[in-house]
Amino acid sequence: MRTCISVSAILLPLLVACSPDGGVGRTYTAQQGVTVYEPHGYDASQHSPSPIFIEELKPSAQEFEVSEKTGGLRPRFSSAFGKNTVSIEVGDADLYGGGEVRSDLRRNGDSQILWNTDNPTGLLDNGKRMYQSHPWLLGVRKDGSAFGIIADNTWKTVLSAKGRVKFRSEGPAFRVVIIEKDSPQEVMVALAELTGKMELPPLWALGYQQCRFSYYPQERVMGLADTLRSHRIPCDVIWMDIHYMDSYKIFTFSPEHFPDPKGLNDYLHALNFKSVYMIDPGVKAEEGYFVNDEGMAGDYFIRDADGNVYGGKVWPGECHFPDFTRPDVCSWWAGLYKDFMATGADGIWNDMNEPSVFVGFGGTMPDDNVHKGGVNGLPEGEHRRYHNIYGYLMVKASREGIMAANPDKRPFVLSRSNFLGGQRFAASWTGDNYSDYSQMKEAVPMSLNIGLSGQPFIGPDLGGFMRDCTPDLMRHWMASGIFFPFARNHASVETIQQEPWAFDPETEDICRTAIERRYKLLPYYYTLFEEASRTGIPVMRPLFWHNPKDLSLRGEQQAYLIGNDLLVIPRWSESPVLPKEGWNRFSLEEEDDGYQSYLALRQGAALPITGVFQNTVEYHTDSLTILVNPDSNGRAQGYMYEDEGDGYAYRDGIFARYSIEVQNAEGTVNLKMNRVEGKLDKGPRFIRMGYVCDDGVIYSQWARGDGVSMPEPKSSKTAIAAENLEFVYLENWSISKKQTKMELIMSNIVK
Repeated sequence: MRTCISVSAILLPLLVACSPDGGVGRTYTAQQGVTVYEPHGYDASQHSPSPIFIEELKPSAQEFEVSEKTGGLRPRFSSAFGKNTVSIEVGDADLYGGGEVRSDLRRNGDSQILWNTDNPTGLLDNGKRMYQSHPWLLGVRKDGSAFGIIADNTWKTVLSAKGRVKFRSEGPAFRVVIIEKDSPQEVMVALAELTGKMELPPLWALGYQQCRFSYYPQERVMGLADTLRSHRIPCDVIWMDIHYMDSYKIFTFSPEHFPDPKGLNDYLHALNFKSVYMIDPGVKAEEGYFVNDEGMAGDYFIRDADGNVYGGKVWPGECHFPDFTRPDVCSWWAGLYKDFMATGADGIWNDMNEPSVFVGFGGTMPDDNVHKGGVNGLPEGEHRRYHNIYGYLMVKASREGIMAANPDKRPFVLSRSNFLGGQRFAASWTGDNYSDYSQMKEAVPMSLNIGLSGQPFIGPDLGGFMRDCTPDLMRHWMASGIFFPFARNHASVETIQQEPWAFDPETEDICRTAIERRYKLLPYYYTLFEEASRTGIPVMRPLFWHNPKDLSLRGEQQAYLIGNDLLVIPRWSESPVLPKEGWNRFSLEEEDDGYQSYLALRQGAALPITGVFQNTVEYHTDSLTILVNPDSNGRAQGYMYEDEGDGYAYRDGIFARYSIEVQNAEGTVNLKMNRVEGKLDKGPRFIRMGYVCDDGVIYSQWARGDGVSMPEPKSSKTAIAAENLEFVYLENWSISKKQTKMELIMSNIVK
C-alpha cells in the first residue's frame, strides 16, 4: 500500500519560520544602548554562563532614552534543518570586525566560519576559518553613528555579511546583543565594558622581539643575544619554540640542548633580554612523564564519547589533553608553572590550542568528546560546544599560574587561539603566515579587524613564518610592520635565517632603523596601551577612526593609525586614501633609505618621543622631544603616561599622567608639560619641541624643566591629501650611540 506523506509534514519538524515578531521571545535593555534579544524557546543552559561577558547580562531597572540617531536594528530568529540562524538588516552600513579572517577591512559581502582551526598560511578555506573566533561585527552608518552585534554563542557558526548580517549556528538557539551608539569609538568602549579589557602589559612586551622555530641549543640562544647587542639592534625578547623541550614534552627542558635553563635565563637577563617559552596543551601519553602521570592520576584529561581518555597525535606523538572546563584541572595546570617560571622564564606562549590534532577529523579532536565542566558554572557538554573556547580557557589558566608564580610581576601570555573576550587573558598573533608580499599587505586589515573585535595587542609574524623571505620583502615588512602593537620577527625551521643581519648590510641597516623608530615612539605606545587597558580602544586603528563621517576613508586598508595622532603610510602602499587635511609629514631620520614608512602627525596633536635605547631596561624619559603640529589657532595637545614598567604599584597611584599643552602667544610657541594624575614624580627632565611643518621639523633648544618655548616657525602648511601623493622625506634629529644626554643639545635644523 502506498503511503502519501505531504511535503509540509516533512519540512515542518525541520523548519520553523520566523513569526511576525521575528522569532523574538524576550527583549530587554541591559544598559544604555545595549539591548539583549532572546529567541522563542531560548534555553540559557545551552549557552550560559557566557564566556564573552564579564558579568551576566540582566534587565536594567533604569529607563534609558533611545537616541534618534541610532536604533532600528532588530534580529529575526529562525531554525532550519537543525541549524539556528539570526538575521539582521543593517541597511547600507559599512561592516568591520569578525576577529581573525583573511579579508578586506570592510567586511560587506564577505563570510567566514567561526571554528578555531590550525590553518597554516591561511590557505584552508581561503582564510575564512582561522585560529580565533569572534562572533561580532561593528557597523558604521553613513552619518558616523555605529552599532555592534554580538552572537552569544560558542558553537560552530557561519558569519555572513552578504546584504545583511547573519549568524547560522550548528548549536541551539542563541541570544543576540546589539550595541547602539553615536560613534564607532563609543561602540568599542561599550564592547570593552561588556567583555572586559586587556590588562596593562609589562613595558618589555612592547619592544621588538626575535623568534624562530627554533633557536637551539642554548648556546645558540646566547649567541643570538650577543649578536643582537653587538650589532646594536634594539630588542627586548628572545623566544623559545618547542625544541627547548625534552622530546617535545611540555614543562620539561632537553637535557642535551637546554641542560641549564636557569643559567640561560640569567645570561639573557644580564644582557637585558626577557625570555618567552612555548607551552602547548598536548601532554605526551608516556608513563613516567610527570605531567601525564599527574593528569592520569587526577583524571584531568578529556575523554571520548565511550568514556576512554582521548588520545590525539601532536608534536610529541600520542597526547592527552587537559579538560580546561574543570576548576580542578585549571588549578592543576596553573600549578605546573611554579617550578617552570622559577627557572627565570618571563613569559609564556600557548600554541596549538585550537586544539590542533595532526591526525583527526578537521585537524582537531572529535566533536563528541566530553568536557565535564564546572569552571564558572559551565555544565558538562560535548566538544562541539567548547571547541571555540578551548584556547580561551587554557590561557586563562596559564595566566593564573604565571601570576601565582610571580605575584609581583605583570604576566605576559601569547595565544594562537582565542575567543571574543579573551583579550582579558592573552595577547594574540595572527598565526602561521608565509613570506609573501600579499600576506604582508593582508596583515594590515586582518590586524585592524582583530583590534575592532576587542583585542588591542595583536600583530603578524614579521618577515613571514613559512617560505624563504627575500631581502626586499624583509625590508618592507619590517619598515611597515614594526608599528603593529605586537612586533615579533618569526620564521620556521625549514626556512633561511631572517634575523635583521641575515641578508646583507643594507637590509640590516634598514631593519635597525625601523626598530629604532619603535623605541623612539615608546612613550607614545605605552600611553596608548594604558589607554587600551582602561577603555578597550584599539592601539592600531583604521583611518576612518579619524573621521567616521568621511566615507572616502571607510575602505582604506594600507595606511593605518597608531592612536589618534600618528598616521603610518607603508612605503609599499599604492594610492592610499588619506585624510584630506590637517596632517603634516615628518621623519625620524636625517636620510631616506627608501623603505621606511611615511609618518604624519595630526593637526592639533603633541606627540612625545625619546631617543634610541637597546631595550626597555635602559629606557627612560629623562629627555623628551615633543613633536607638535598646532591647529589653526596655534594650539596642540597630547598626553603621556608612565609608571615603573612592571609590577602593580600603578594600581596604588604610583604612575604619572601628563598633559601636554601647546599655545601660540604673539608669535612665540609655548609648550608646557604638567602632571595631572598619579603620584610618580620623575623630577625635571630635558625637553625640546619639534615643530612639524610641511617642509621640515624645526626644533627648539633643549630646556630643563617642564616647558619650552620657541619663535613660531615661518613655514607654509600643506596637508596630506589623497590627490597629493608625492612624498618628500623631511629632516629630523638622530642620536648618535656615542652621545651622552648632556650632548644631546643640538642646534635648530631647518631644511
